[in-house]
Amino acid sequence: MTTTGKAACMVVLFAVITLFGSCAAIEKQKAMDTERMLAASGFKMKLADTPQKMAALEGLPQRKLVPQQHEKKVYFYYADATTCKCLYVGSEKSYQKFQKLATERKMAQDYRWAAQANMDARMNFGMWGPWGPWGPWY
Repeated sequence: MTTTGKAACMVVLFAVITLFGSCAAIEKQKAMDTERMLAASGFKMKLADTPQKMAALEGLPQRKLVPQQHEKKVYFYYADATTCKCLYVGSEKSYQKFQKLATERKMAQDYRWAAQANMDARMNFGMWGPWGPWGPWY
């Protein structure tokens, strides 16, 4: 393999590693955001502080709210064996509050994006003349 070929392989390898690292960071952030909303909704966090609890936690569906019936009541659990190494458990009331918070959060995000789009539309960069090859931000 030529030196150029080796360099190209190294660049591709670096790009792939960076991409996977970025995806892992995004997933971790999403899990942390979900766990904050679960706690705010009244879900109780239980740490997997023994090897037995950790093994049981790893056997559950990960990072998904799952309904479970116990003593004629429905509870919801959320297992996270990688980020917090914990189990969140909540009642139907907690689940409904979580759903409401998630909807409100989504709406707030949509409003922010719409406000940004409106602001971008109002700013007419063309009237200011040419910016050069780098655009108006330089």
